[in-house]
Amino acid sequence: MSEGVPLAELVVLLALAAAGAALFERLRLPAVAGFLVAGALVGPGGLGLVSDPDAVRRLAEIGVVFLLFEIGLELPVDRLRRLLRSGVLVGALQVAATLAATAGIAFALGVPGRSALVLGALVAMSSTALVIRLLSERGELDAPHGQITIAILLFQDLCIVPFLLAVPLLASAEPLGVGAVAGALARAGLAGAAFYGAARFLLPRVLSAAAGLRSRDVFSLVAVLVVAGAAVGAEALGLGLAVGAFLAGLAAAASPWGHQLFAEVLPLRGMLLGMFFTAVGMLLDPKIALAAPLAVAVLFLASTLLKALVVAAAVGGVLRFGLRAALLSALALAQTGEFSFVLAGAAAAAGLLEPELGQAFVAASVLSLVATPFLVRLGPWLLDRPPAGGKQVALPPESARDHVLVIGYGLAGRSLTRVLDALDAPWRAVDANPSAVVEARRRSEARVVFGDATRPALLDRVGVRSARIVVVAVTDPLATRRIVALARRLNPTAPVLARTRYARDIDHLQALGATSVVAEELEAAIDLTTYVLRALGLPGGAVASFVDELRDEGYALLQTPPGVALDPWLVELLEQVSTEWVDVPRSFAPERSIGALGLRKRTGASVLAVERGGVHAPNPGPEHVLKAGDRLLVFGGSETIARLRALLAE
Repeated sequence: MSEGVPLAELVVLLALAAAGAALFERLRLPAVAGFLVAGALVGPGGLGLVSDPDAVRRLAEIGVVFLLFEIGLELPVDRLRRLLRSGVLVGALQVAATLAATAGIAFALGVPGRSALVLGALVAMSSTALVIRLLSERGELDAPHGQITIAILLFQDLCIVPFLLAVPLLASAEPLGVGAVAGALARAGLAGAAFYGAARFLLPRVLSAAAGLRSRDVFSLVAVLVVAGAAVGAEALGLGLAVGAFLAGLAAAASPWGHQLFAEVLPLRGMLLGMFFTAVGMLLDPKIALAAPLAVAVLFLASTLLKALVVAAAVGGVLRFGLRAALLSALALAQTGEFSFVLAGAAAAAGLLEPELGQAFVAASVLSLVATPFLVRLGPWLLDRPPAGGKQVALPPESARDHVLVIGYGLAGRSLTRVLDALDAPWRAVDANPSAVVEARRRSEARVVFGDATRPALLDRVGVRSARIVVVAVTDPLATRRIVALARRLNPTAPVLARTRYARDIDHLQALGATSVVAEELEAAIDLTTYVLRALGLPGGAVASFVDELRDEGYALLQTPPGVALDPWLVELLEQVSTEWVDVPRSFAPERSIGALGLRKRTGASVLAVERGGVHAPNPGPEHVLKAGDRLLVFGGSETIARLRALLAE
């Protein structure tokens, strides 16, 4: 390994990458920033423990290839179409506006035009890995701002392909005329289409042959070969390693082997990405970065403040999602991302990024990544602060009294309002998603209004003080807490029903004033339990009593530690006698009377009624003849019902 990476230096690299990630994880800071700081510590600008960081970086670039291959696997063509429908507008606005504004500021400060464009593209990207993890930890992936943020991130990930293709054009000594740019893009597009077509044709056959051998080792080797071979082949066509890996991932996703490929490359990709970011950190020379504080400050402010303003304007002003979604998505995206480093490396190799600018970019990126968790936590605090001056100014409420106020007009809210309509019960609904409100107005449904229900003035406007019941059915956990607290403060007497995804939120919501909380994960557990108990033949009445008791106890019985047995009195509920409808199977033959079957003597069940063709015969005597398809209303315990079913099936 004399010409590559010395083994001792590679061990040092891996050890420090693990230590940096562990330390930053313990501090609840981004692991990516930990890799970068660890790299800066051991690089030439720090302790100098690794003598040849360029050799390490060349090895670690393989991690980027695996990352882009994985992104391609996660974005099959049908998902790309959905992305283009939902995220292309706001994503394109964010990328274009951030790139243009950053490039304009850099050019005004004396940066050459082509380098200024590169800086704009670097700042326009955000960290998909970091943001999705933060949103997942906070339970906000399904919240409106979470969905918008993910759409923008996916669009940014797609932009890395044209950005990388544009680097050779910007590095060319020839003038950037429209014809030259169009011709180069056309050639790159044709090469990319040809490469994708070949990969789409060849990859499924190669993977099918490997899978047919039924050897996990062979399939793992073929998976690595597919990634590396696609990258090298695309490099030979002038597309670049990263672009080739991405297109190969797209092609592989369309095959039946895409999921297994993802499972094979994911562990390897994680290790190599850690090496990549640590190697990028080695390129940071703190002395050079500190010598250009203005450049570091400008790039940091562009990647945080400027980008946040652009996202907020796009989400709130163009898509009209409201202040809350706009601010939360803006703060979540206020950092540079992993693909920014990929693009920076390509630009530096092409001579488009001077060493001083590169140092300033790495320093600003580390600062933005470290700042992101704090910015994400800052959003709810800003939104929940009372306005200066103390009192809220309430709008005059619209005419609505004794109505059900439904906050959140998603699937749960719409289903509830349909039931309320069937009962002729008055209701009003509020949703912060403008598309849901527009769709309701298309159906001439004027009772659904657009607004941010975390604002007291909006709740006053829709009559929360005079509501008979308040139902909070939004997917944003932080917004749910805020709305529950406001609804209870503005209407101390009405029941406040809240929906949440996780059981851990129940106690907090009840402390804030929720009368009842429906936890989706516990309701799923109850549904599964109900289905299994019925499949075991337990009487429907006993199962219903059991489930009602679970809910009456506020789910506490389901939240006991795993090693604690179920209370015996709950089991007794399932053993109590109750009424149950039992179907006479179609195979029942010949027709026999209740007395001839010896039903009471053989099972212990009492038949209270027989239903046939919608007609009920109450209290049937022993002479009542049973036929296939009849339904019997039976009184008895679980064992009694089980014996009756077995008798009828004989």
